[in-house]
Amino acid sequence: MANPFVHAELQTQSLGKSVEFYGQLFNWELEEMPMGDSDEKYTVIRVGDGVGGGMMQHPIADAPSCWVPYVDVENLIQSTEKAKNLGATVLKENCEVPEMGSFSIIQDPTGAVMGLWQNK
Repeated sequence: MANPFVHAELQTQSLGKSVEFYGQLFNWELEEMPMGDSDEKYTVIRVGDGVGGGMMQHPIADAPSCWVPYVDVENLIQSTEKAKNLGATVLKENCEVPEMGSFSIIQDPTGAVMGLWQNK
């Protein structure tokens, strides 16, 4: 299948509460890791088979907590531009995750948010 979902990320206003809740609810293996040079942490969700994900403090202070699905793309720059041309709003464009890949966050013309992901 072309362009599968590859990652699901919770952007939450209370990372500690979310880690506790989902860890107990699903018995997920959760691993905390640093986010670049900042003091912020990223919690990796390891689920075994299937799509894993992560949890992080929401980067927008007053925004509601939400799950963001990521779809694999072959060329992030072209896919982001194509989304724009089709009427999407680009919320975060072509951001690198060191040693892993790059992503953009888009909002489709109906208001739904998703991520585009290109492996390094």
